[in-house]
Amino acid sequence: MAMVRVAPVTVQVRTDWFNGLPREITWGEERLPVTRLVAVRDERSAYPAITGPRTLFEVDTPMLRVALTFVHRSRRWTIDGVDQAA
Repeated sequence: MAMVRVAPVTVQVRTDWFNGLPREITWGEERLPVTRLVAVRDERSAYPAITGPRTLFEVDTPMLRVALTFVHRSRRWTIDGVDQAA
C-alpha cells in the first residue's frame, strides 16, 4: 500500500529529550506510541521563505504508518500522510 496524503492535521508530539525524535503522537483523544522511525527528510537547507524550514519524519505506530512534519519557525507538528497497512 502507499502513503495516503491528507490535509495537514495539527497534533501533539512528545520527542526524545536528547535527539528530538518523535516518541509519542497525541491525535485527539488517541495516544499512539512510536515503535519505529522509518525515514527522516531534513529540509533546513532548501525551503520556501514564507513557511521556513521543516523536517519530515515517517514513523510506525502499532496501528498506522504516519508522515509527521515539524515546522521549525512555528514549532508545530502536523500529520501529512497515513498508511493503514503498517
